[in-house]
Amino acid sequence: MITIFTIPKPFKGHINTIQRNAIQSWMQLKPECEIILFGDDYGVSDIAKEFGLSHIPVIEKNRYGTPLLSSTFDLAQKHSKNETLVFANADIIFFQDLIKTINSIKISPYLISGRRYNFKVEDEIDFQKVNNLFDLQSDLKQDGELYNFSGKDYFIFKKGTVQMRPFAVGRVFWDDWFLFHMRTNNIPIINATNSINVIHQNHDYSHSKYGKKTRVWGPEMDYNKIILGHSTNILSLRDADFVIVDKLIIRPKLLYRIHNLLSYYYLWRLLMSIKSKLARYIMSRK
Repeated sequence: MITIFTIPKPFKGHINTIQRNAIQSWMQLKPECEIILFGDDYGVSDIAKEFGLSHIPVIEKNRYGTPLLSSTFDLAQKHSKNETLVFANADIIFFQDLIKTINSIKISPYLISGRRYNFKVEDEIDFQKVNNLFDLQSDLKQDGELYNFSGKDYFIFKKGTVQMRPFAVGRVFWDDWFLFHMRTNNIPIINATNSINVIHQNHDYSHSKYGKKTRVWGPEMDYNKIILGHSTNILSLRDADFVIVDKLIIRPKLLYRIHNLLSYYYLWRLLMSIKSKLARYIMSRK
């Protein structure tokens, strides 16, 4: 069994609809998963009661009232009933291939993540009337758009393997650092894009006064950047140690790895690393 935990936004308007869809999709998984909702934003307690889910309302926040991932990950690892944990954004729809993929992994520990399919969802899905979840998955995936490598909306890991920094949830950099953190602790990163199909329900970012078209900017983004440390403390799914293909864990193909080495992202990170080492060398010579 697994534990899925999340930090929902306030259950208002369109966000209410898509978060109810996401959570109810998790409730369809077999065997039944433990689901923990974190935070005290509007509607979170009511949803937990309605669906009979665990709820931990008290978590640390920054001065803007945004929950901190360090507090959430610590509490999830402390209170979860299961050894396998999944952190997911509360707008993500999962299907049964999540469970099948996790059960097929024979190595441990690990960090599993993957790219998402963006899809426009306006109405609440009645999962009691969905005859075939596989058909629903196929329809959503077919009409959705596979997002780029920055679209990491879920992470699967083993209890006790994560020491999260106090990043603000829903702001940039934390997920890139997360991959870096696990790599530095010799925990393999597995790209499950081809094995786990996840649907991200499109939404705006009006929940934050700093919200723009694709993300939240402003001082919280700047603070996350400070917590990140150096720009070399970033990894992408392009840097994954393994990929899952037909339930098999394999090393990325040579051409794929060469392509990634020549990518703009990798060259930029390499340049930043050289710049940092050169600066430290100059300072040591003074």
